[in-house]
Amino acid sequence: MANFIASTDAQAEVSPYNSTYHRSSHAFMFENLSDRLSGALKGLSGKARLTEDNVAGAMREVRAALLEADVALSVVRSFTDNVRQRALGQSVVAALDPGEALIKIVHEELVEVMGQANDALNLATVPPAVILMAGLQGAGKTTTAAKLALFVKERLKKRAALVSADVYRPAAIDQLEALAGQVGAQFIASSASETPIAIVERALAEAQSKVSDVLIVDTAGRLAVDAAMMDEIAALQKRLNPIETLFVVDAMTGQDAAATAKAFNDALDLTGVILAKADGDARGGAALSVRFLTGKPIKFLGMGEKPDALEPFHPDRLASRILGMGDVLSLIEEAERKVDQRKAARLAKKVNRRQKFDLADFRDQLESMASMGGVGSMLDKLPGMNQVPTSARAQLDDGQFRRMAVIIDSMTPHERRFPDVVNSSRKQRIARGSGTTVIDVNRMLKQHRQMQKMMKKFGRKGGMQNMMRGLQGIKGAQRPPGLRR
Repeated sequence: MANFIASTDAQAEVSPYNSTYHRSSHAFMFENLSDRLSGALKGLSGKARLTEDNVAGAMREVRAALLEADVALSVVRSFTDNVRQRALGQSVVAALDPGEALIKIVHEELVEVMGQANDALNLATVPPAVILMAGLQGAGKTTTAAKLALFVKERLKKRAALVSADVYRPAAIDQLEALAGQVGAQFIASSASETPIAIVERALAEAQSKVSDVLIVDTAGRLAVDAAMMDEIAALQKRLNPIETLFVVDAMTGQDAAATAKAFNDALDLTGVILAKADGDARGGAALSVRFLTGKPIKFLGMGEKPDALEPFHPDRLASRILGMGDVLSLIEEAERKVDQRKAARLAKKVNRRQKFDLADFRDQLESMASMGGVGSMLDKLPGMNQVPTSARAQLDDGQFRRMAVIIDSMTPHERRFPDVVNSSRKQRIARGSGTTVIDVNRMLKQHRQMQKMMKKFGRKGGMQNMMRGLQGIKGAQRPPGLRR
């Protein structure tokens, strides 16, 4: 894990003790479902054979778990029927470990329900590629439009422009303008005195003249689906002929989200769905229902309030997380994107030369963890975390890492470089300066010593280099279909 936290994120400038450092506890979207499914399938692990009786018992628990997660009933029926039929098939009955074979089936069916693979944003057209945003009021559509502009800018390296065609909601245009400034996207002005059609026609011409690669159009929402709203956005779609029409829905509304998406899909030619506020959805019913009911792929998950909190939706990776197998690929990609690679290389060089790992290095590690969402976010993606007792996971409090960072900041440069000089009187001074206690200072120093020992091991016989090569190998390899835990 040391490679993941090798340095600070220079771009985000996130501090582990300020207000931008946050993590929505240790729960991820399917935590409850993950626990229930793991319990149901665990009883079949190691069975000599699968029978109609023990498969039926497991499927009853799976069905209850899915319904509790607010998955649409039609999805639950289809999922459990498919798993049951495949579990009792000849290939599974003859398997050396039918329990593991069943887990593989459940994984494959979860992927089938959510979509076979990530459906990337389609921008293959003559610029500007128009993306039309649709959704109900309050779903997070305007915020998501800005997040998408940042995604296009930072990850796809394209110029994005934003325009609001919402002439009804007070301050909607001003809100998008402010967000465009935050994410560094071009903003095309509009006015409540214009018609939505006039706005998009002018915006399209302006985006063409300014050579924008992508034009993202935010539209008006309503408190409920109504004919007037559908007619208006259908007219906008016809005029713009967008390459992407994305429906933004609040993931926390569960299967209602899927029903609303279906209503929009019946009226519009949707190309995909974005689940906003997915970080606040502990059940996951929307993610397991939307694609099945609409036939349209989930393209992104909104995973927080920060502008960069928009993640591509990978059904296979999420299915692995649901079954407690982690998501190492996403963890590595996040580290590559958010960790300062020059500082990471500098630390690796220092460790390989067996130079001392000091408190300044430790401080960099803490800040780097913050840039990746904290220790909880990282551990959620590691295999087997669902088997760790809840009480143990609860102790992984990011607050202690914030305190350690503050303590280090209260030290002198000499103390950070040579921790051994920190005696009793210095500890008292540091505790007062950081608003902590001497016990907290001692705990931080102990944590540093443990990390120092680990770094010494990496320094032996190319340990750090081997670790990095191993992680790159994981990233480059295809995830095997076998799902041993």
